[in-house]
Amino acid sequence: MRRFRRAALRVVGGVTVATMAWAMAACGTQPEEDVPQAATTDYPAYLLSGPLLTSNAGTTLGASSNAQALSARVYPGVYTPGPAGQMIPNTDLATAQVLPGENRQVVYSIAEDARFSDGVEITCTDFLLAYKAGDMAELFGSYLPLMEQVQSLDCTPGAKTFTVVFEKKMGGRWRSLFGPGEVLPAHSIARKAGMSQQQLTSALVSNDRPALADLARVWREGYNLDAFDPDLQVSAGPYRIEKVGDKGEVVLARNDSYYGDAAALERLTVWPGSVDGEQLSAATRIGVADVSGGNKRWIKSAERDRAYDLYSEPGALTDTLVLGSDGVFATKEARGQFAACVDQAAVAQASSHISGVEVAPTAAHVVSATDPMRHQLADIADPHLGVDVGIAEALRGSTVRIGYMGPDQRKADMVEAVRASCEPAGITVVDASAEGGDMATLAGIAAPGMDTMDAVLRAVDPVAEYGAMELENTETPALRNAEEQLWDEVTAVPLAAQPRSFAVDPQVSNVNVYTGLAGIGWNMDRWQMSED
Repeated sequence: MRRFRRAALRVVGGVTVATMAWAMAACGTQPEEDVPQAATTDYPAYLLSGPLLTSNAGTTLGASSNAQALSARVYPGVYTPGPAGQMIPNTDLATAQVLPGENRQVVYSIAEDARFSDGVEITCTDFLLAYKAGDMAELFGSYLPLMEQVQSLDCTPGAKTFTVVFEKKMGGRWRSLFGPGEVLPAHSIARKAGMSQQQLTSALVSNDRPALADLARVWREGYNLDAFDPDLQVSAGPYRIEKVGDKGEVVLARNDSYYGDAAALERLTVWPGSVDGEQLSAATRIGVADVSGGNKRWIKSAERDRAYDLYSEPGALTDTLVLGSDGVFATKEARGQFAACVDQAAVAQASSHISGVEVAPTAAHVVSATDPMRHQLADIADPHLGVDVGIAEALRGSTVRIGYMGPDQRKADMVEAVRASCEPAGITVVDASAEGGDMATLAGIAAPGMDTMDAVLRAVDPVAEYGAMELENTETPALRNAEEQLWDEVTAVPLAAQPRSFAVDPQVSNVNVYTGLAGIGWNMDRWQMSED
């Protein structure tokens, strides 16, 4: 692999542009077929700690693998979560206005010049598809919890405005609706499925499931990166996916059709956490890295050339066991009995040990482990910390299979801690990650005949995860009611804050640490890289 050639920066019209070595291909007189193809290592590297499997964050696969880390600047949301936890309006895409009434209503106005990278306008049809995908989760294979709160989405196909009407007492966290990686190009999906625009809109409006079957398959599978289709994956953000490499790396190129500010770097490569960090740092310049998975050994060798700034902290996401709704966990009583054998403190200790970041155990669903509001929920959540063998023994003789996206030693150690704490109650916990970690494998969701998991370990966003709760607003009484409801149903067992660690080359500017779903790359289009 070739070493990345450092970028020289110039300013054009107030926008900082990286003049990279790959631009030389546009200047020569060689015939096009003689121009060498650039390697993925020719561009600045952003190394993740997890996998790169899909750019559709709304599928079970996307939700299970944290696809937002890639798709946040390819398919940006209506609101962008900021580093301090604030929700920043993405007015380049749309604006939103809340209307008073018995049912909360939000009117969205899509920017007139908002369009995809193929030149097609972004309209309410794209949002209607996102809503229908969440509403028909079984057909689409989606995981969009907040869509459960939506009563209707009123859209005249092709229009630039639409209205979302929520169920009563719902929609308090409406700003997290239509998040990163959730609003995809309806026109290119329809084209791939062999549908005309009229057929698409007719099927969406009438909930015609047979007519939507092929469309749903394309929506679910077409954005998987191991079969990248550039005609399907047209971008709505400052970056577009240019190609996918043989190690699963994704080259992002500036979307020249973007309707907002142009991305500062012309290209960068996003690498999955499965690559060898030492080999990668020897071949290219790693500008930013998420090393939350413990993949930090490469930093020492890389620092022979440069020192990295390191940032570590408990994150905004909560490591959680999402429980199935069938099999051993078919009843809420059984789910509660299992929760009684889970020792969150032991799980947090295992996570802290391997990550090097001290994280606190938590039993709160609706707020993060670091949110001061958790103290207002302590009397509801904290009684579910620790182990009550007397309750858990009602599940004696049962086997609980836990999956997660692996291999991941930190999660393996966390599952081992659960196994050890449940053993005295006669509950056998099995690490089944070798068989999968997609929530599509959860009992109650999995297709007939599939191997199923009883639980999946993943990091969840407390703000966007629990769609079925009756949460009218974000005031303390509503949060308390929601927490009580979630511990009554026990659809998930919160464990601990997710530990997050990042390494940043000091020559990369405008990097702001963020530990939510989009990660530190939430503003990667603003990153700038100076010369050594």
